[in-house]
Order: sequence, then structure tokens, then C-alpha cells
Amino acid sequence: MAKMTSRKVVRLFFTTLLVGGISTIITGVLYGYKEYFGYLQDLRFTKLLLEASWLFILGLVFSAVSQMGFFAYLTVHRFGLGFFKSPQVWNVIQIGLIMFALFDLAYFRLIEFAKDGDSYVGYILFPVILFVCSLLVAYIKSKETNKGAFIPALFFMIVVTIVEWIPALRQDDLSWLILMAVPLFVCNTYQLLTLHRILKS
Repeated sequence: MAKMTSRKVVRLFFTTLLVGGISTIITGVLYGYKEYFGYLQDLRFTKLLLEASWLFILGLVFSAVSQMGFFAYLTVHRFGLGFFKSPQVWNVIQIGLIMFALFDLAYFRLIEFAKDGDSYVGYILFPVILFVCSLLVAYIKSKETNKGAFIPALFFMIVVTIVEWIPALRQDDLSWLILMAVPLFVCNTYQLLTLHRILKS
């Protein structure tokens, strides 16, 4: 039987930190490409390096948040299976929480930040993108492990990601939303799809 040794935990921890740092740099540079391209044109390499370093450190923080969410969910998932006794019942509850979280993601930001004349599309877009991307990750997880992993994986990728994302969701700032969302999702995906591979190694 595969075991999660301390060596494997440390390996997952540091690789996830690296994933968080790199994904935040990439996200920040792509989102603010005009600013960073300007640094290159003006040969301001020190400024570029400082900005990249700041993004990397920020990514380490996002990664730490992601890892806390991941291990918290593993605990909650075990508790849910033990408490409800039936995986089917626990899956139904998780589906309900997924629907509630996606609705909240759109509705509460809409009533909090929407102004007269604003389009609803922008507030619906994030839940839709998160749902579609999470479906893909959950499908891969279930294909690589078993069909029973689909709902728990979907729950983690949606509900836990939204909970981790709350600091940015409380701000009406698109750049902050994107800068935090992408690394969190990437780190969560990495951990979810790496855990079973590490256990088998």
C-alpha cells in the first residue's frame, strides 16, 4: 500500500511553491505585458528583475494558501466520508456546495460591486470559466485514478479555490482577481494531479 512519507510531503511542498512562484510571474507579465515590455525597451533590467522577484514572492504566498486549502480539504473529505458513511451521500452534498459556491461567486460580487448599467456578463464569466476548467481537471483526475474521484476533485477545484480566492474577491480590482486566481488554480491543479503520482512512486 502506498504511503505518504515525510520525504514525499516535503517534495510536494517545495515543488508547489515553485509552481506558485513561476505561475504568478507568468500571469503578472502576461497581464501587464505593456509595462514589462517597456522595461525591456528602456533597458531597465534592474526594475524588471525587482518586479519579477516581487511577483515570485507573491506567488510563494499564493502557493502556501493553496497548500493549506489542499490539506484542509483532504481532512474534510475524510471526515465527510466517515460522518455520512456513504460516498454517494457525501457526493450529493458536495454537488450542492459546488452549486451554492458558483452562485455566490457571481451573485455576491454582482450586488456588491455592480453599478447601474453594468453588464452581468463580467460577473458570470468567472464562475463559468472556473467551472469549465475544473471539469477538465476533475476529468483528468478521474481518468488517472478512478471514477469516484471526479466529484471530490470538482469540489476541491471549485469550492476550495473560491475560499482561497476570497481576499481578491472582496476587492473590485480585475488585475488583483486574475493575479491571484490563476496561480491558485494552477497550484491546486498541480497538487491534485500530483498527489496520486507521488504516492505511487
